Amino acid sequence: MEKTWGGRFAEATNALVEELTASIAYDQALARWDILGSQAHARMLAACGVLTPDERTAILTGLDRIQQEIESGIFEFSPHLEDIHTHIEHRLIEQIGEPGRKLHTARSRNDQVATDFRLYLRHEIDEILSLLQHLQATCVTLAERYQDILFPGYTHLQRAQPILLGHHFLAYYEMFQRDRERLAECRARLNVLPLGAAALAGTSFPIDREQVARELGFDRVASNSLDAVSDRDFVLEFSA
Repeated sequence: MEKTWGGRFAEATNALVEELTASIAYDQALARWDILGSQAHARMLAACGVLTPDERTAILTGLDRIQQEIESGIFEFSPHLEDIHTHIEHRLIEQIGEPGRKLHTARSRNDQVATDFRLYLRHEIDEILSLLQHLQATCVTLAERYQDILFPGYTHLQRAQPILLGHHFLAYYEMFQRDRERLAECRARLNVLPLGAAALAGTSFPIDREQVARELGFDRVASNSLDAVSDRDFVLEFSA
C-alpha cells in the first residue's frame, strides 16, 4: 500500500526517516478504539446512504476479524505503514477489497486519531476511577478496624501530636476523593466527539455526527472543527 502522502515522490522513503516518523510503536495501543470508532463510522455512513448495506456488512465483518488478529498476536505491524489507522485500513482492503477503501469517506486521520485518543483516555479514566473507589473502600475498612489505635502524627519529620490510626487512613480517603473528582471533571471535558471535523474544516458528505456520538457514548459533538482536531488539552490534564 502506498503512503497516503507519497504521491509527489518518485523514490521510496529512506528507512531511517521511515523509522523516525512512524508512530505505530506507540499508537498500536489505540487499535481497539480505532476499530470501535471505524465501526460506528461505517454504520453511520450506511444509515446516510454513503455505503450500501452489503458494504457496511463487509466492513464490519472485516474489522471484527482484524480485532481478533490483533488480540491473538498474529497481526503484523510495520513502520512502513506509519500508524494504527493506516495499518487497519491496509489490512481491511486486503481482506474485503474495494469496500474497505470507502470506510475513510468523510473522515481524515486528523479527526480519527482525535476520536481514538478520547475513547482511549475515557476508558483509562473509568478504570482508574473504579480502582480509586476500591482504594477508598479499603481506607474506610482499615479506619474502622483500627479506629481506637493511637498513632504518632508527624510534622517536619518529627513526632508532633497523637492521632488515631483510623484518622490517618481517612486522610488518604480525602486525597483519593479529590483525585476522583479531578478525573471525573477531565472525563466530562474530553467526552466530546471530534469525528466529522475531517482534516480541519468538516466534510461535504451527508453525515450524522449525532448518531456516532450516541453509539460511542459521547455527550455531544465538537462545535468547532478546527478545535476538534487540534485539541490535546485533555491529554495534558489527564497526565497532570
